[in-house]
Parts: sequence; structure tokens; C-alpha cells
Amino acid sequence: MPELPHPAPDAAPGDSPDADAPATTTVGAYATEAEARLHALVVLAMGRPCWIVATEFGHELRVAPEADLPAIRHQLDCFERESRGWPPPRLALEGPAPRARIPLSPLVWVLALFAAFHVQLSHPALPDAALLDAERVFAHGEWWRAATALWLHGDLGHLVSNAGSGLLVFTALVHTLRRPLLAWGLLAAAALLGNVAAVAIHHGEPYRSLGASTAVFAGLGLLTGRALRLVARGFGASGRRWRALALPLLSGLVVLGLLGAGEANVDVLAHATGFAAGVLLGVIAAADPRGRSRA
Repeated sequence: MPELPHPAPDAAPGDSPDADAPATTTVGAYATEAEARLHALVVLAMGRPCWIVATEFGHELRVAPEADLPAIRHQLDCFERESRGWPPPRLALEGPAPRARIPLSPLVWVLALFAAFHVQLSHPALPDAALLDAERVFAHGEWWRAATALWLHGDLGHLVSNAGSGLLVFTALVHTLRRPLLAWGLLAAAALLGNVAAVAIHHGEPYRSLGASTAVFAGLGLLTGRALRLVARGFGASGRRWRALALPLLSGLVVLGLLGAGEANVDVLAHATGFAAGVLLGVIAAADPRGRSRA
């Protein structure tokens, strides 16, 4: 920050900052010198000289009388409006500090996924009996397929892709929430809700789906929804609230677009419904300011 001229300690409030300096006009009065210096940068950015004068009531920002006073006051007013509510309060993590060790439950899930695939290979009729089938769900009431379909995969590549991405997302989720039972409970609810929503949208159509990807994107949605709620709480009613909310939401949507869409066999709708269900439950789970879930 450039060094600004100051008056002598015994200078009267109306004195010029310097004996040889011209008479000055006050354009702002501030409680602290730091606040006055911050506003002085606005004037300096306009290419105008300015002075900070200490008074018995605080500090005044002064400019030469021939300066463009309306333009300077307009820029200072704009700076005041844009600075309102900034910087935002820091978001404090509720509860105990997160532990450094990596949670093991996502790895257990990966091993269970491979075990289920081994059973699937041993019983070729299992996929048809347990995958998500709109006709079987609505005609025969087999709603449990919304859960069993999450453990089935079309081939080894499909399994490895979902297991790898799920390991990363679920590790982040369990580590972020710091309560494994809550994290897995929310994840299961979001994944089931996503599958039910997908099959409901395809009601009356020959829709069949399988794979853990709905759960993976439900986990991504939970992280996004939690971030949305925490950002909204941190910014309160600030004018920057909606712009701040766009960051976690757009980040989640970008990842959804990059990983959730692709070749013809990718069930984009199930990915989208899983993500949406996760966002909804993530917002609800972060609603309590004490850090406890109301879900």
C-alpha cells in the first residue's frame, strides 16, 4: 500500500496535511486509520492525490478542492456498496476436528461389491432376477429391485469404474460428515430414492438398469448439498449469497456432466436422479447449526 501523508500530531481537524499543501476538501470520515487507508486506495486508483488527517473523532479522507468531487464521491459510494458484507464470516466446522486417518468403510464397500460380482458370475440368472426393471416394479410390486440393482454390474470394466469412483466419493463423504453411520444412511437413502425416481419417470416403458453408479452420484450430490447449505449459512442474507451458492452447485454439475454422461449404455437419467436426491438430502442433513442431522 502506498504511504499516505499524515498531519502533524497537534494538527487541528481543519488543517491541511502539509504546510505547503493546498487547502483540501473532506470526502469521507472513518473511525479507524485502516478504514481510511482502504478508501484512499479508491481515490488513488482514480489517479487523484489524497490525504488522511487524524481528527478527534477519527480519520478524514481529503482531496484537493479542484479534484472532481462528484466522481470521487460516486466511486467511494460504489466501493461501500460492493464491500457490504465482505469478507464473509469464516465457516467453522462443527463438532470435533476431523481425524487424519482415512476411513475404512469405503474400502469394505468396494470388497463387498467385488464379492457380489463373484456371486453374480456364479449365478447367471441373478441379474434378470434383481436388476431394476420398470415393468416388474410396477406390475409385480418388486420395489426391492431399487436396492439389489445397486450391487449388479454388466461386466468387469463397469464394476471397476464404479468401484474406483465410489471409493473416492464415499471416502470424501465419510471423512466430511465424520459420522460413518450417518454418511452411509444418507447415501443409501439417496441412492434408493434416485433409483425409484428413475424407474418412476420410465413408468410404462421397457426400462432396465443396474450398477452402483446411482449411489456414486448420490454421494456426489450429498457433498454438493451439504456445501450449498454451509455456504448459505455463512453468507446469511448477504448480497453475495447467490453468487457464492453457484460455486458448489456448478462444481457438482460439472462433475456430473463429465462423469455421468457418455456412451449409449450409460444411464444418464439414473445418474441425474441420484445426484438430485443426494443434493436434497445433503441440504437437509446440514440444516441443524449444531451439526446434527434432522434427516
